[in-house]
Amino acid sequence: MPASLWRIGVWGLLILPALWTIIGLQRGSLGPDPVEALMIASGIWALRLLLLTLAMTPLQGLSGWVWPLTIRRQLGLAAFFYALGHLLVFAVFDQNLDPAAAWREIVEHKAVWLGMLALALLLPLAITSTRGWIRRLGPNWKRLHRLIYPAAILAAIHFGFQVKADLREPLIYGAILTVLLVVRLPRGWQRGSRTPGHTTIS
Repeated sequence: MPASLWRIGVWGLLILPALWTIIGLQRGSLGPDPVEALMIASGIWALRLLLLTLAMTPLQGLSGWVWPLTIRRQLGLAAFFYALGHLLVFAVFDQNLDPAAAWREIVEHKAVWLGMLALALLLPLAITSTRGWIRRLGPNWKRLHRLIYPAAILAAIHFGFQVKADLREPLIYGAILTVLLVVRLPRGWQRGSRTPGHTTIS
């Protein structure tokens, strides 16, 4: 399959959760609180895609497949855009673009400012995810993109604070993240992740 068609297919899969949520909103099938449903859907997909992004390098190293590295950039960018959508739902629909109300939420609730900090860490990664930025930054590019690790940790903690009753789902995501961070301690597969053009939002 040509690389362009492969990328289009991947992007098509990545936007499906957003399209499904928008269709549910139009049909009125998101439940009694559609704003909360939008918040949950955008946030949970941002976290899932962050975890998938982190899984690509170990998967390539363990399997020898090339395709995990070819979609890693798309996964990382999709995670950023879902996280950005999560923030926009909060600011526009939940807080009605009221800066004072939004600031109170940020100050009073740990979950809010932890999530915003995670998004702030992802922003420079999204901006510098192109080959041009890889060339400009040189060795510093890889150091910068290690920010995905604290961003993922903050996102998982953010999700845990948001869940008030059943903590099983946050614990599952936390366990997956822990495994993905631990398996990165051996550096045997790191050589594969250095291939030019594949090194984006690692």
